[in-house]
Amino acid sequence: MVEAILFAAAAPLSTRDLAARLPAGCDPAEALAALRRRYDGRGVTIERIGDGYAFRTAPDLSFLMQSETIEQRRLSRAAVETLAIIAYHQPVTRAEIEEIRGVAVSRGTLDQLIEMEWVRMGRRRMTPGRPATFVVTETFLDHFGLESARDLPGLTELRAAGLLESRPPTEGMALPVLPEDDDGDDAVDGPADDLFEDE
Repeated sequence: MVEAILFAAAAPLSTRDLAARLPAGCDPAEALAALRRRYDGRGVTIERIGDGYAFRTAPDLSFLMQSETIEQRRLSRAAVETLAIIAYHQPVTRAEIEEIRGVAVSRGTLDQLIEMEWVRMGRRRMTPGRPATFVVTETFLDHFGLESARDLPGLTELRAAGLLESRPPTEGMALPVLPEDDDGDDAVDGPADDLFEDE
């Protein structure tokens, strides 16, 4: 039953979601463990994505699906940096993102990430002004094949891949500072506008 539900599901399902669909007395966690063992080494596997589980193509066979899964979507440099800050520092407020980047974050940058469903609003901080925080979504984790944000590559791995300079970053700075926000979306209004008015 768990296998059938996961196969038909459009999004990852948690054990609580599965339990709600199963007859009383069933243990979805035990069924998932058995299914993950059964599919180990097969063409498809059951992957944990955030709090949920879903069928996915085995990682070593992903190249076979490349033509079907590639989606052209350009992100500005500002959007990439903002996404990286949110992923590594979540939950993080807009003011904290701007402090790390060293420049203002335009409304359009966060709106784009929210519309892509890679970023969502988290809980408001219990500080003056109750600023909203931002966190990455399970869609983001699923896209990059991560079980949780803890699986993001560390500084050593990023430097080894040539994505960071070999020298340590300036104290307190996670990314290089740019002279200006280059995404050109400063005039764009969007769904996150109301969050910026109370900070």
